[in-house]
Amino acid sequence: MFPTPIQRTSRATQALYRIGLPLALLVWLLPIIAVALTSIRGQGDIASGNYWGWPSQWQIAQNYGDVFRHTPILRYIGNSFLVTVPTVIGAVGLACLAGFALGVYRFKGNLALFFLFVGGNFVPFQILMVPVRELSVQLGLYDTISGLVLFHIAFQSGFCTFFMRNFIRDLPYELIEAARIEGASEWQIFRRVVLPLVRPALAALSVLVFTFIWNDYFWATVLIQGEHAMPVTGGLKSLNGLWVAQWHLVSAGSIVAALPPVAIFFLMQKQFIAGLTLGATKG
Repeated sequence: MFPTPIQRTSRATQALYRIGLPLALLVWLLPIIAVALTSIRGQGDIASGNYWGWPSQWQIAQNYGDVFRHTPILRYIGNSFLVTVPTVIGAVGLACLAGFALGVYRFKGNLALFFLFVGGNFVPFQILMVPVRELSVQLGLYDTISGLVLFHIAFQSGFCTFFMRNFIRDLPYELIEAARIEGASEWQIFRRVVLPLVRPALAALSVLVFTFIWNDYFWATVLIQGEHAMPVTGGLKSLNGLWVAQWHLVSAGSIVAALPPVAIFFLMQKQFIAGLTLGATKG
C-alpha cells in the first residue's frame, strides 16, 4: 500500500535515485537561479544575450538600491501586507467558526453544506473574472484594498473550512461532552477547548493562506488598477521601463517580493510541520 523505503530497494534503484534527485532539484531551481543571476548582473549583459553565463558586471548593490530608490516597490509591498494580513485573519477566523459547526454539530444537511464548501474549490476562478469584476464595480469596491480583501476572504473560505473541519472533527468528542457537562457554553467550548487543540493546524493554515494571497497575481490585476492599492505581484510589471526592458530591476524586485513569505515559513516552520502532521499517528 505504501511505497517501499529507498533503503530497501535494489542497488540499481538507489543509484538511479541518487542521480535523479539532484537533477530534478536542479531543474526545479533553474528559474530561481536565473532570476537571482539576472538581479545581480548589469543591463549590458542582458542586452548582449548573456542570460545564463557568469555575470561580467556585478551590480548587486546598484540593482537592489535602484529598486528601492527609483521604483514604488515599498508601496507595493505595503499594499500586499494590507491585503494579505486581513485576508488571513478573516478567512481563518471564519473557517474556524464554520469548521466548528460542521465538525461538532450533527444536523440535517451537514454533509451537503460541507460538500458545498468543498465544491467551491473546484470552480475555475478564471470563469468568475467578469461577474466578480462587475460585482465589485456595482458595490463600489473596485480598485480598493478592502474590495480585494473581501473577495480573497470569500474565495479562501471554502478551502480553509474544509481544512479546519477535518481537524476539528478528529478531536476527541468526549472532551466537548465533558465541557458541556461542566456547564461551559458553546462559545467557551470553542474558545477554551477546541482552539487550543487545533493551534498547530491554525498555524499551518495561516502560512498556506498567507503564501496563496501574497503570491496572487490574477485577482491583483483584475480588481486593482492604480498604484495606490496594487499588490507587489501586480506592481512588478511596472518596474520595466516604457521603452527599455529593465529585467535586472524586475528580477531584483521579484527576489525582494519573495522574501516575506519565505521568512514567514521559516519563522513558523515547526508549527507548520506540526499542523500538517497533526493526527497522522494514533496512540
